[in-house]
Amino acid sequence: MSRIGKKPISIPKNVKVDVQPGIVEVQGPKGKLRQPLPPGIAFKLDGDHLQATTLHEDPELGKFHGLARSLVANAVRGVTEGFRKDLDIVGVGYRAEVKGKQVVFALGYSHPVVFDIPTGIDIAIDKQTHVTVTGSDRQLVGQVAADIRRLRKPDPYKQKGVRYTGEQLKKKAGKTGAK
Repeated sequence: MSRIGKKPISIPKNVKVDVQPGIVEVQGPKGKLRQPLPPGIAFKLDGDHLQATTLHEDPELGKFHGLARSLVANAVRGVTEGFRKDLDIVGVGYRAEVKGKQVVFALGYSHPVVFDIPTGIDIAIDKQTHVTVTGSDRQLVGQVAADIRRLRKPDPYKQKGVRYTGEQLKKKAGKTGAK
């Protein structure tokens, strides 16, 4: 049994949970999420707590027990508070702006880079260089932030590019030249 899987998930008052075999649906003020469950894991709703259980004793189910509990806990937190990732654009002339359901980046290429915003995700831009990705699905928020970072990864020599806010980069020394 997993230690994380044994912890109950507390359900806030404004969240509605529907437990079905193989699926847990969570609905709250920020949206509705549907979380599929690994085989061998079930959930029981006891008042305002949700408990993950294994259907049969198998040592291999321990890892899925904790995983399923974490995924459903993230869904509950996502529909109540939501998730957020912040990115910074560093470089002379590097900037971004939102145009409808797209974000247009100027990242030092000869052309602007157009990024389509997926449904369920909101992107806000401050001062043309700070990007905030928000949404209720933790995995989707992280994936969108990683996709934006991948458009222009930070350069280890000049430190230019798209990076997470607070990310520490290791600066490499350039060529020393002949002496």
